[in-house]
Amino acid sequence: MTVVLLSGGCRGGAYHKNETHAQVSDQSIARGAVLAVTYCGSCHQLPTPDLLDSRSWENGVLPQMGPRLGIFQYRNRRYPNNIGDPNVGRGAYPDSAQLSVEDWGAIIDYYTALSPDSLPSQQRDEALRPDTASFRVEDAVRGGGAGAIPGVPGGVGGGAGGALQAAAMTPPATCFIRYEPGLHKILTSDVIAHTLESWDSTLRSADSYLIGGSVVDIAQDSAGYLVCNIGPFGPNNAPAGHIDQLGVPLHVAASGRPLPVVYDSLLRPVNIAAADLNGDGRQDMVVSEFGFIKGELAWLENKGGGRYEKHVLRSLPGAIRVVIQDYNHDGLPDIWALFAQGDECIMLYTNQGKGQFSGEQVLRWPPSYGSSYFELADLNKDGYPDIVYTCGDNGDYSTVLKPYHGVYIYLNDGHGHFARRYFFPMNGCYRAMARDFDGDGDLDIACIAYFADYRRQPEEGFVYLENGGGFQFHPHSIPGTERGRWITMDIADTDGDGKPDILLANCSVGPGFMTGTTDWKKGPPFVVLHNRMR
Repeated sequence: MTVVLLSGGCRGGAYHKNETHAQVSDQSIARGAVLAVTYCGSCHQLPTPDLLDSRSWENGVLPQMGPRLGIFQYRNRRYPNNIGDPNVGRGAYPDSAQLSVEDWGAIIDYYTALSPDSLPSQQRDEALRPDTASFRVEDAVRGGGAGAIPGVPGGVGGGAGGALQAAAMTPPATCFIRYEPGLHKILTSDVIAHTLESWDSTLRSADSYLIGGSVVDIAQDSAGYLVCNIGPFGPNNAPAGHIDQLGVPLHVAASGRPLPVVYDSLLRPVNIAAADLNGDGRQDMVVSEFGFIKGELAWLENKGGGRYEKHVLRSLPGAIRVVIQDYNHDGLPDIWALFAQGDECIMLYTNQGKGQFSGEQVLRWPPSYGSSYFELADLNKDGYPDIVYTCGDNGDYSTVLKPYHGVYIYLNDGHGHFARRYFFPMNGCYRAMARDFDGDGDLDIACIAYFADYRRQPEEGFVYLENGGGFQFHPHSIPGTERGRWITMDIADTDGDGKPDILLANCSVGPGFMTGTTDWKKGPPFVVLHNRMR
């Protein structure tokens, strides 16, 4: 690997070209560096060349960026675009090129010549320790076959038993998992079988319904549950997502028929949060429409009578998670939102009252980070919420392991400013949740990676970070967790012993460039890590 940007980048300081592009002129590189500030740093945080390898810049990222600047062809190479998509069209791109072909070539030279031939591997202060004492791994088991399921009428729309059989015949593709204490059940959804399932205390499938889509999140409301259905799971621009109503006890009018729709025509919604945002006594919703080329963050004002009015907070793709919290203690719920897919950042929307919000950017990262999750937690016990953040989405245009993927902790100074305090390298990290697992009074962290280094470190798909104090976290691997590819997780006391357990959802299918020797398709749909500590 060639060392790059040793001092000062190419603005008057020394730099080193990589071997592949050694013939690129210094003048073109220097001009490209200046142009990148204007054209690459205007929509998102300016990336430096060393964030990706030269092949990813040349063949992945820059061909995707060209059309967004009105450049659809360069040196007889046509760039991919979505003009032919009826949900996107020509209007999503500039009417004309925003810079000359020569200037675009200089930007390409800057990024490809000063990027490494390969990225460095991750380096951890401590190696993963195999740990068989802290958690007991229990697999979920589908049972019942095509026969009747207790408590569910058979023969309706194909029968719930048929739904269970259909789920059992597909490889596990669990895209959602949640323990609902009011139901004393675990709820899951499968992206291939298009089912919503509930599981009893023995981790056997109790009820299974064909719902015509993939549930990726739920939120409680007065009538039961609001169900977030993403629509087509893969990247697309179709306004095919919707929020549905699911009653309690769990009930679907007829297996295979859609649930009652509360709000539709959403752009790949991936997260919902519910609260009375405008103080009218009715529960509203905040919806993260991740989308693809298009997307939004919006809140849906509950107008009563099943009607909602949409208010867009940010008209950009990539909204992935929201936390509602009265951050400034004025009695009004504020909205924290994480964005990926380009302008990667955390925004805080402060509630001004009467349904009005003012937004400010709290943290920001380059687009190669692949932001995947965040939560608020007071890590240093000073009374202010800190941010636990993960990045590791690696399924787009630079599918290489990245040394900066992992778990970050940003400390709150009490005045709304956040500074990085901790980083744990973890390839392809997708989620980290802070809880006191061992009962010693401080917060430990459970982490999953959907794009782990499965060839060399299959055990890094799940890591337990034990808090040793002073922001020293000791990483543990849990034997048995390498049997699944974990896309999401939940934490709850599933067995009633007063200790937080961990639920891991196995989505065995999906984009992957670092598949290992484990056949996740033979793994369970999910596992529960029963807490043995305390």
